[in-house]
Amino acid sequence: MIAENTQTQMRKGILEYCILSIISRGEIYASDIIGELKKAQLLIVEGTLYPLLTRLKNNGLLSYNWQESTSGPPRKYYQITDEGREVLSRLDITWKELVFAVETSLQGRN
Repeated sequence: MIAENTQTQMRKGILEYCILSIISRGEIYASDIIGELKKAQLLIVEGTLYPLLTRLKNNGLLSYNWQESTSGPPRKYYQITDEGREVLSRLDITWKELVFAVETSLQGRN
């Protein structure tokens, strides 16, 4: 039980970072973000993704535009803002520091 809770918290903690990283590659539709996260074995459902995207947008890290779709209603495509790129850059540094800390603390473990 404790391990599952810790695993869940670890995944939640890196989700925003992963989403910003994916969107930084270029304009993307929400279901494609879910596909990218699934490829990375970070499973997420739309009910989790959309509130997170809204929060990132409200914080000025993302923007979006509507594009017509040939297979239904218009789709919302997300892109990272300049402020989002700055935050992502800082998160890159933090991630590297965390990886170093974890790898260092795991050394010599049986």
